[in-house]
Amino acid sequence: MTRTSEGVHSLVAAGAVLAIDLGAIRENYRLLKSRLDGVPAAGLVKAAGYGLDAPAVAHALIREGCNTFFVAHLSEAVALAASIGDKPAIHILNGLAPGAEQECIACGAIPVLNSLEQLDAWRGAARRVGKRLPATLQVDSGMARLGLSPADVKTLAVTSGAFDGIDIVLVMSHLACADEPDSPANEMQLHEFERLRAMLPKAPASLANSSGIFLGKRYHFDLARPGAALYGVNPVPGRPNPMRQVVNLSAKVVQTRNLPAGVGVGYGHSFHTSSLMRTATISLGYADGWPRRAVAAAWFNGVRLPFIGRVSMDSIILDISALPEGRLKGGDLVELIGEHQSIDEVATIAGTIGYEILTSLGGRFHRVHVDRDQEKLAEFIRMRWQG
Repeated sequence: MTRTSEGVHSLVAAGAVLAIDLGAIRENYRLLKSRLDGVPAAGLVKAAGYGLDAPAVAHALIREGCNTFFVAHLSEAVALAASIGDKPAIHILNGLAPGAEQECIACGAIPVLNSLEQLDAWRGAARRVGKRLPATLQVDSGMARLGLSPADVKTLAVTSGAFDGIDIVLVMSHLACADEPDSPANEMQLHEFERLRAMLPKAPASLANSSGIFLGKRYHFDLARPGAALYGVNPVPGRPNPMRQVVNLSAKVVQTRNLPAGVGVGYGHSFHTSSLMRTATISLGYADGWPRRAVAAAWFNGVRLPFIGRVSMDSIILDISALPEGRLKGGDLVELIGEHQSIDEVATIAGTIGYEILTSLGGRFHRVHVDRDQEKLAEFIRMRWQG
């Protein structure tokens, strides 16, 4: 990896390093496509590419032939279009706020119309610009979150001119329980989706999210929409994760100490040493998106270093007694997420899900994008970066 003076300065200044393996994202995309039997897969890059940089992720996926992306907001679509151009299709899942139609047209994005009001506004925009505008229709097949209700769909089916000036490029819905393959909700939503789309203009259909891909061919339709699985989150909870690990989070050691027996550690003295203990304080905390409840462990050269005491805003204290004295020093990096501890494992400890861990990772990290096809992530992480 080339280290510019700016990159070294940024790394020296930061308390932690977040390495993002774009090659692993590409591998995950290929794996998901292999389960789709020729059905294309879009890429969800909302929430800044699940916190990992939407343009970088999108460019990596474009290399794999992905030409359809989904974001949540118009602001995300504008930023993404500025990076990847207007040739790949960019769909806006939350549709359009009133008055945002012109900006959407200008950036070439495709709104996902979720209500009769959004449909009316988009039809009016088409009339004003004097040309047909593309749109995706979302129907609510049983999640009660976003989409045209069954009553709305029935109204559209009998309304003359409901789609004047609009080209429906996709009809979609979203599965509520796809990560629970035995849930009867999946079959119910599948049948409801088929019923509702039959009342709408004929168009390609999309239902499967990351976990939905693993429910089988009947859920694949014409386009799958993987999100978290691209970034290494397990789409089949309770079973081995088929996806590659994408992120490696490593924090710098600020200092090491020898603590005698009977010392209270951290806020509230929730931990007391029972004997002589060697500790290290690392530069990472809940201000960086590490959940306060995730009292987990760090790893150094394959050795597990348990957290002791509470997670602080900017720091965590580790028990490093398992390492030879002097082996860990200020400025060394310890692994928090990576080879030894996955996003899903951290999420389980924190009582949440991998999606939340990913999207919460903070802005104070030194972020670096690497690609397995160009260099090995493990070699980068083993390097000792100091000023």
